[in-house]
Amino acid sequence: MHAARSFTLAILLLLSGCAPSLPLIIAHRAGTVDYPENTVLAIRNALANHADAIWLTVQLTRDGVPVLYRPNDLSANTNGKGTVASVDLAELQTLNAGYNFAASEGFLYRTQPLRIPTLEEALRAIPPSVPVMLDMKALPAEPQAAAVARVLDHENAWQRVLIYSTDAAYQRAFAPYKQARLFESRDKTRARLAELALANDCTDAPPAGTWAAFEYARKVELTETFTLGEARSPVTAKLWTPASVACFREHGAVHIVAIGVNDEADYRAAAQLGIDAVLADSPRRMSAIRANLKH
Repeated sequence: MHAARSFTLAILLLLSGCAPSLPLIIAHRAGTVDYPENTVLAIRNALANHADAIWLTVQLTRDGVPVLYRPNDLSANTNGKGTVASVDLAELQTLNAGYNFAASEGFLYRTQPLRIPTLEEALRAIPPSVPVMLDMKALPAEPQAAAVARVLDHENAWQRVLIYSTDAAYQRAFAPYKQARLFESRDKTRARLAELALANDCTDAPPAGTWAAFEYARKVELTETFTLGEARSPVTAKLWTPASVACFREHGAVHIVAIGVNDEADYRAAAQLGIDAVLADSPRRMSAIRANLKH
C-alpha cells in the first residue's frame, strides 16, 4: 500500500507541475544496465529499486503485435537475427532477450533465457499507479501507432502512458487519438534549446502542460558554412541551463525530463535546475544516490 501511494504521489507531482526537491527516476528501457533491457524481469526489478516511472521501447512484429525491443537488429540483444518487423510474434518469442547481456557472473541469461515481452504483457506487469513512457522506434509510424492504440484501449492504459519518439512522424500518427499524451517532438525541443544556447532567444516557449525530453549532456557538431566550404566543431553540449528551464516554463508548468543522467554529479545538477525527472540506465544505482542525497 505504501509503495502504491508513493507512486500515485509521483504521478500527481508530475502532472501538477510541482517538482519534488529531487528529480523522479525513470528507468531507461526498464534499467538497461541492471538487467536485460525491456524485459519483464527488468521491469520488476526497476520497481523493486524504487524507479518512479518506466521507459520502454516499442517495435511492431510482422503480424502487427507491439513488443519491447530497441536495436535495429535482433542479433544485438538476442540469439536471433534480422529485424523485429521481419518475424511474427511466435517466432520472436522463441528468442532469448538476455542472450548478450553480460553481468558480473558472465552471460548469465544464456542459461536462464528471457522472452521479448509484448506491450500488453509489460503493461500488466506494471502497477496502474506507475507512469509508463513508450519510446516508438520503428517506421512507418501509422501502423505502429494504430497497434499501440489498440493495446492501450484494451488495457485502459491511456491515462498512465506518455508517448515519445525521435521521429516527428509519430506526432502525426497519434494525432487522431485525442486521449494520447505525447512528449513534444524532439525537433521542437532541440530547436528551442539551440535558439536559447546560440541566440539567447526565448520567443517560442512551449505552452503550459507540455512534456519535453532531451539529453542533459549531448555530443553535437556545430557546422559553420563558408563560401569555400565548411568547418565543424564537435562539442558536448549541456543545453538544460537555468535560462532554458526558465524559458520552457515561461507560460506555466512544463514537465522536463533530462535524458542520460547516470551519476551523482549530473543528478545533483538536474535537481538544482528544477528538472522534474531524469532518465537513468540503472535505477538501482540512481535510487541509492537519491537516498544518500535525501539524508
